[in-house]
Amino acid sequence: MGEQPIFSTRAHVFQIDPNTKKNWVPTSKHAVTVSYFYDSTRNVYRIISLDGSKAIINSTITPNMTFTKTSQKFGQWADSRANTVYGLGFSSEHHLSKFAEKFQEFKEAARLAKEKSQEKMELTSTPSQESAGGDLQSPLTPESINGTDDERTPDVTQNSESRAEPTQNALPFSHSSAISKHWEAELATLKGNNAKLTAALLESTANVKQWKQQLAAYQEEAERLHKRVTELECVSSQANAVHTHKTELNQTIQELEETLKVKEEEIERLKQEIDNARELQEQRDSLTQKLQEVEIRNKDLEGQLSDLEQRLEKSQNEQEAFRNNLKTLLEILDGKIFELTELRDNLAKLLECS
Repeated sequence: MGEQPIFSTRAHVFQIDPNTKKNWVPTSKHAVTVSYFYDSTRNVYRIISLDGSKAIINSTITPNMTFTKTSQKFGQWADSRANTVYGLGFSSEHHLSKFAEKFQEFKEAARLAKEKSQEKMELTSTPSQESAGGDLQSPLTPESINGTDDERTPDVTQNSESRAEPTQNALPFSHSSAISKHWEAELATLKGNNAKLTAALLESTANVKQWKQQLAAYQEEAERLHKRVTELECVSSQANAVHTHKTELNQTIQELEETLKVKEEEIERLKQEIDNARELQEQRDSLTQKLQEVEIRNKDLEGQLSDLEQRLEKSQNEQEAFRNNLKTLLEILDGKIFELTELRDNLAKLLECS
């Protein structure tokens, strides 16, 4: 059967800059179709998007992946196999939430499929047939990426997703003000998230210190117990008691080792949260810089608008002066015409008299 699209939507696609690991690089000039595919032969789920004939997203979903909403209309996930981070910008919060739900659903399905495959291999006691070639991707065409009409998700806002272009009569100042308000809203959201993550980071740091102290105490206790076991083994007259005590000590050591393992996993999780907090801090700094650039642009546009208003006022004054001069000229011309009319009448009378 091959791969079949099971869910499709439209979004702007980005990838993290491989050099700086901070800024987003757009991989599509406009909104493109992003689809979830299911390969029934290999029992895997993939996210695929094409821009023309070029595949800009080709990511296999694994159980350890996480889709993160960084704003109301933007989400991202890291692909360790592709060694990159993908970002999607949606036209509405609803589309983002729907995509995130599907991501979680297919991630859980991938986890269950992996567990089922492992159980099957354990039952049959056969070596794993999985190899690096298992990730070869099936050929796709621009027509197959969208699926059929029944498989695609309706997108009533498709026309609204295209980036708005300013009309000929729109002022640059109003357009830049809208952009500034958008970035201010994004910055406010990031500031709130940053405050929460900072508080969590401080709490996690305190917990890490406490766990390190506990870890050192557990290690000392384990060494003491090992020494005690050695001493008891040297006493042959108390072999039975030593054996029982040794068993208890071994169990205690195992429990301590398990606790130590749990603490180490917790420390790794906290380190990951710290890294995420730093990444959000970098995003906030980037948005702050963009906001400052927009404000500078707004000031320039305000100066241009003021200059245009002064020119318009000057032009209106010149037109008013021209109208007044023209009116005066017309009055003078009317007087001259009247005088010429009287002169013509007088000449006519003189000709009649002669």
